[in-house]
Amino acid sequence: MKLTDNEIRNITKLLEAGEPLPDKYRFMLFGDDREIELVWNGKSSDVTNVVLPFQTIEHIDEPRSEKDVALQPDLFDLATGRQLKGWANKLIWGDNKFILSSLKNGPLREEIEANGGIKLIYIDPPFDVGADFTMEVDIGEETLSKEPNVLEEIAYRDTWGKQNDSFIAMLFERLVIMRDLLSSDGSIFVHCDQRVSAYIKLILDEVFGVNNFRNEIVWKRTNGNNNVSINYGTISDFIYYYSKSDNFAWNQLYAQRTESEVEEDFPQFDEDGRRWRSVSIRSPARRPNLVFPYTASNGVTYQPHPNGWSTDIEGLKKLDSENRLHFPLKMDGRLRKKDYADETPGMKLQNIWDDFAALSSHASERIGYPTQKPERLINRIIEGVTQPGDIICDFFVGSGTTAAAAEKSGRKWICSDLGKFSIHTSRKRLIGVQRELKKEGKDYRAFEVLNLGKFESDYFISGLEPQDGATEDQKKRNRDLAFNTLILQAYQAEPVEGFMTFRGKKDNRLVSIGPVNMPVSRLFVEEVIQECLDKGLTKADLLAFEFEMGLFPNIQEDAAQKGVDIVLKYIPKDVFDKRAVDKGEAKFHDVAFIDAKPHFDKNKVAIELTNYSVFYTQGAISFAEEKLKNGGSQIVVENGKVIKISKDKDGMLNQREVLTKKWEDWIDYWSIDFDFESKKEIIYLEEPNTGEVKQTETGNFVFENEWQSFRTRQDRSLELKSIFREMPSGRYKIAIKVVDIFGNDTMKVMPITIGGKA
Repeated sequence: MKLTDNEIRNITKLLEAGEPLPDKYRFMLFGDDREIELVWNGKSSDVTNVVLPFQTIEHIDEPRSEKDVALQPDLFDLATGRQLKGWANKLIWGDNKFILSSLKNGPLREEIEANGGIKLIYIDPPFDVGADFTMEVDIGEETLSKEPNVLEEIAYRDTWGKQNDSFIAMLFERLVIMRDLLSSDGSIFVHCDQRVSAYIKLILDEVFGVNNFRNEIVWKRTNGNNNVSINYGTISDFIYYYSKSDNFAWNQLYAQRTESEVEEDFPQFDEDGRRWRSVSIRSPARRPNLVFPYTASNGVTYQPHPNGWSTDIEGLKKLDSENRLHFPLKMDGRLRKKDYADETPGMKLQNIWDDFAALSSHASERIGYPTQKPERLINRIIEGVTQPGDIICDFFVGSGTTAAAAEKSGRKWICSDLGKFSIHTSRKRLIGVQRELKKEGKDYRAFEVLNLGKFESDYFISGLEPQDGATEDQKKRNRDLAFNTLILQAYQAEPVEGFMTFRGKKDNRLVSIGPVNMPVSRLFVEEVIQECLDKGLTKADLLAFEFEMGLFPNIQEDAAQKGVDIVLKYIPKDVFDKRAVDKGEAKFHDVAFIDAKPHFDKNKVAIELTNYSVFYTQGAISFAEEKLKNGGSQIVVENGKVIKISKDKDGMLNQREVLTKKWEDWIDYWSIDFDFESKKEIIYLEEPNTGEVKQTETGNFVFENEWQSFRTRQDRSLELKSIFREMPSGRYKIAIKVVDIFGNDTMKVMPITIGGKA
């Protein structure tokens, strides 16, 4: 476009003044074929391409029957009925940006493609700016709000810190990688509500192309209500459906008729009681070759409609022989056919889905997750664009609905979430699905719980890009210094210098501090241990907001064998509250402790949980009591006890009630691997120079989940003693994993001897 002299002068002035150019000048200077574009602060076409290894933390598989195993002995262990080979579904904990990038660019992509590629992605991203990672946890008859941890709060800030700008930026990058992950005939469904639907539609147009837009689906999730005053009630969500290309999979679905609709539409009955209706058998357009008289089995000759019949002479004879013709009462009436209700699908499914609502609070399917969607909704999407055996993905899986629906419909799945509580909730739900399918004699697959692998220490959660340049290095040092100073003050430790991994000292123990924005990984702990060995140190405390799954207790045992006493402690969120630090109420707590004992019966062993100790603190009681309104109550956690505090109507504090009466009240789930260390963890790493993928043993072991007991929303009971497991004589290590009501896991490894004394 040719610029006028005035336009050139205006642009020059703006550039000389260091002012941003208005959008109209941007389009003049840089032509763009797109007529409409969504622009936001910091928009970039760059996407993450880092590859991190996936570490298998746990393998879960309900044993099959002998009959099932006999049919496929190459896939299953003949003794236990557990899956040994073939595709295992994947439940991944971590930031989905890095999960997506590692799936796209890493070794797992080859396995995905060998299984047909990803055919469907459904996501329900956190489109509610007021939402966070707070979860409701049942404690007896009461409910405790589990606050988000620091990692979850950082993720929430990164998503909504700049309101819509940061949300759009977060989603845009992930959608670009999802597009690249999809198979050429794959589809994506994105769930949202009216607050962000316009933005999401434009993002999807840009990423997938306007020509690949298929539908805007309106889901009526609730009936009307009377609590609206100056606007119309909002009762719907939106689901945007796009394909990767114009060669997309499609299965026609039909809306199911209600009983009253069947009665109205099919008013007549056959002698055998089947409902039917009379429908025309005329051709919709004139077909001279189908214009002929027909003599029916009742001896009457019927004349066709001027357009002709809808079928040829043989077709009419077939309908007649099957008693499917409807003869008119009058001789000059039109011959018609019977349309049976049990053979006729409903109307082709339209883009307004109003035949089922969101889950009620009493629905048997509901597990208490705030954004949980009904399986029926996901089933409809799955059935519309996939076939059994296809891979389905959900990278904001929440309570596991997509994975559960996929498993029940015979599809493979990969699902992920940043919330550890989400992963734990999904794991329980999917074990329940395995049990349900086994009971019904249906097929199911094993699934794995995975971590993202070892983070490089120079990368950051906001972009995973190294900080370059002296200015950025100085900024990082300043941030790190302020963060470390804050933590050391709260821990009442003094700072030290001259170490690689240690930042402070308390009594006779050195103090290391994990990153604020990611879980402490095994690599990080190994670096701490190595520095202890290099400098002759024997005692160290490692403080962290979050630890990698499956880290305990092996890493501590490894350290102890090398002569290093390493204590792992959680950093409380209260370190960011100056009042709590000043009052000494920012309490660092140890990881949970498990106690258990074996029971023997000849060559059989069972495990009994005998104690579980936790040390959490969430919400200082003194602050909670100050804020509490008259007649109100609040539940807090102090030093491993869940406590209900309340005030009467006159503002007098009532007695504090401890809700966790027994140690087992803290346990939500526990499981056993009867032969831990029998399955080595192997990760696949790509050589940076050659690109060759090599299998590498990490030195860790995969937890083979062979027995478990857990609480559900419907059944709060918990077994504290496992079944007896028969094992050949020999020495074993039994691993016991416990997940508490907050979703945090810890493990105990117990050596035993079968055929002798433990």
